Amino acid sequence: MAYVLFLGGLVVVLAALTWFASWAKRRGRGSGLAGAIAAYEEAYRTTAHQSHHELRTAADRKTETGSPDDL
Repeated sequence: MAYVLFLGGLVVVLAALTWFASWAKRRGRGSGLAGAIAAYEEAYRTTAHQSHHELRTAADRKTETGSPDDL
């Protein structure tokens, strides 16, 4: 019985964290944490820092949309 309660609690906590992550991503929150991690990676892991900048650039890049006439 204790295992069932433990697993149920674990599922509830993981579901809450998943919901919070999706909420933060939709609202644009969490950029402060991303900046702190980027500063740490710049100091101690330079290749990870370079990858971070490449990923941010790729995320900010807009894809070209086709013309309605192309249909």
